[in-house]
Amino acid sequence: MPARPRTLATRCLDRLVYGAVRVAICVVQSLPRDACERGARRLSNLLANRMRIRRAVVRENLQTAFPEMSDEDRRRTAQAMWEHLLMMVVEIAHANRVIHKTTWRRHLRIHDMERLLRLLWLDRPKVVLSGHYGNFELAAYLFGLFGVRIFSVARELDNPLLDRFVTEFRESRGQKILPKKGSAPDVAEVLDENGAIGLLGDQAAGPRGCWVDFFGRPASVHKAIGVFSLSAAAPVLVCSATRRRGLFDYDLRLEGVADPAAGGGETESLTALSQWYTSLLETAIRREPAQYWWVHRRWRGAPRKAKKAKSRPAA
Repeated sequence: MPARPRTLATRCLDRLVYGAVRVAICVVQSLPRDACERGARRLSNLLANRMRIRRAVVRENLQTAFPEMSDEDRRRTAQAMWEHLLMMVVEIAHANRVIHKTTWRRHLRIHDMERLLRLLWLDRPKVVLSGHYGNFELAAYLFGLFGVRIFSVARELDNPLLDRFVTEFRESRGQKILPKKGSAPDVAEVLDENGAIGLLGDQAAGPRGCWVDFFGRPASVHKAIGVFSLSAAAPVLVCSATRRRGLFDYDLRLEGVADPAAGGGETESLTALSQWYTSLLETAIRREPAQYWWVHRRWRGAPRKAKKAKSRPAA
């Protein structure tokens, strides 16, 4: 279905929002990083406890994932999540100045680096998977520094000006962004050429998705992830970039690898593969719950009930 034409009012609002974002980014870039870090801590309290942005959703999600957590711990986790998200914005604004081929070791510690790079450079198609956890943007940015070109599938922002701005950042170190809608032929071409596809594996896919267990409740994931891997015999690399302390201070981990060519229970079916990577993401999130995006509704809808076969009358 073609996109609806944007009205004059919508275009004006897009420009105002875009201008405000660019001004905010310029202010962040002009400030010392330690001042930005202090500001993120103060603003997180405002967002979590005064403005209460999506507070009900965040607390409901935390209650679902961590029923044993006290109300006070959930409040602290929610505020820490906002602090992490604000610091992510600061890192995106400063990334081009801070992360280079000669400086990345000061800021990122890569666990099992040799194995990770060997897998990324395999002369085979690859699926690199993460979630809305840690700083997945910085991880993809780092892969570009190593000369690994990842084709990441991402939903286009509603504001085309902001979408272009964010895409330029993402592609500034060699990453290529493919639009989520209509990208299947491009993904197939990349995999045919033994390229690497980057995906987020924790987006709700609705009732037609593949249903898996996530923190003890049914959650749907997109079937395309498993289809891409199994149809192309592409290994799935689940990665995470977890903040250790302050700005630009991360552990980059390869959480696990599933290779259809090697066999194993995790690649026996689309459901098995989907559950495998979802469980790995859950394990990573449990290490640092405040670094997950609890602001989005992960447990939406319910699995469709199987239709009962109609009984035929006896002949």
